[in-house]
Amino acid sequence: MSLWEYANPVKFIRTTDKVLPWVWTLALGCLCTGLIWGFFFTPDDFRMGSTVKIIYIHVPSALMAINAWLMMLVASLIWIVRRHHVSALAARAAAPVGAVMTVIALVTGAFWGQPMWGTWWEWDPRLTSFLILFLFYLGYMALWAAIENDDTAADLTSILCLVGSVFAILSRYAVNFWNQGLHQGATFSMDKEENIADVFWFPAVISMLGFGLLFVALVFLRTQTEIRARRTRALLARDGQA
Repeated sequence: MSLWEYANPVKFIRTTDKVLPWVWTLALGCLCTGLIWGFFFTPDDFRMGSTVKIIYIHVPSALMAINAWLMMLVASLIWIVRRHHVSALAARAAAPVGAVMTVIALVTGAFWGQPMWGTWWEWDPRLTSFLILFLFYLGYMALWAAIENDDTAADLTSILCLVGSVFAILSRYAVNFWNQGLHQGATFSMDKEENIADVFWFPAVISMLGFGLLFVALVFLRTQTEIRARRTRALLARDGQA
């Protein structure tokens, strides 16, 4: 069995219909476990106080905002090389989810930054690149909506996705590229001195897993919707020409 068999819309829908209930269950289980554990059963940080608990939403949403765009990049490259419609529609389906994750990361970052930095917003390298990434999400969705021909829209949005990937990478590594800026380094690190304490680490990882599974479930569901919408448009166009 080849992976490319799932480029068949019918096979994709049938397979994801079987998988989705399990993904939803695991996503909700991980989210409830990670967030309840993190918010109610972990101590306050000795420097940040109770604000540290924003980490259980901020870090997973920021991670998914970046990874969503990278997933769109892979799907767009598959479309450019293999011309599989499911990959293009999966990229389109992921964009609103990634945009929402970016907004959550920006908003929670502002709530976290205000007591720590004394300001809701700072033109920090990572914050600025994240804001630009959000604008790319908006531009990507607007471009899909503005072009009637799906194949042409897929071609142009794939090119936009390639360009926007630069800012997805900058959003992840901006702190490493530039020394200036208020934003802290990586929350999860191989360096024990920089890595967060285990009492925060375990629920944070579970929350990240929950956000990841939630993203997968939403993309599967939205891709199914995009496939059906494309099929409906094709049938309406055929009936109109008949």
